[in-house]
Parts: sequence; structure tokens; C-alpha cells
Amino acid sequence: MDPLRVLPEAAPIVLRHLSAYAELVGEDLARAQRELAVRLTALLCIGASLVFALAMACLAVVAQTWSTPNRMAAILWMGAGFLALAVFAVLVRARIVRAQAPLLSTVKREWRRDRVALERILSSGAR
Repeated sequence: MDPLRVLPEAAPIVLRHLSAYAELVGEDLARAQRELAVRLTALLCIGASLVFALAMACLAVVAQTWSTPNRMAAILWMGAGFLALAVFAVLVRARIVRAQAPLLSTVKREWRRDRVALERILSSGAR
């Protein structure tokens, strides 16, 4: 059989699948948007709180060591501590990003399945 003869029969199926893909894309994008909003809000709150707390802690350390010969050592150690914390945060962030599912992964998975099914339909219709 000619693949063009199968096309009228396959068209409704293809259109239903395209509609389902559009739905999956919408769901994936909505989920990604919700996750991003939650992450950004949490990061903003955590970041602002930590910056304020750390600034106060550093100010307390500098105030305590101001009149001593350890003033410069205290400042340098705090700087080194913040640098180590930043490196640790970058490593953790990289691990989290690698573990995330790629955007539109559901659509890609369904497309692979449907492509195989469509190839089977078209190949059986060509016989």
C-alpha cells in the first residue's frame, strides 16, 4: 500500500497526538515556572537573611578584635571562610543542576514512543 493512502486514516491519530503534545508542553512549562518561582523566592529570603546575619557576625568579630594585634588575622580568616563557603555552594549547585530533568523531557519521551508506533503503522500500510 501507498503511504499516502494511510495518511487519511492516520491524520486523526496524528492530530490527537499533536494536541496531547501541546498539553504536555503546557504542563511541563507550568511545572517549570512554579518550580522556578519557588526556588527564586526561597533563595531570595535565604540570601537576604544570611547576608544580614553574616554581616552582623563579621562586624562583631571585627569589633572584638579591633584593639588587638589579631585584627588583621580575624579579617583574613573570615574572608577565607566566605571563599570556602562560596566554593562549596557552587559545587552543590552544580550537582543539583545535573540531577534535574531537562525541560520538556516528558514530551521528548512521548515523541520517541509515538514515532516508533507511527513508523510501524506506515511500514505496515506500505505493504
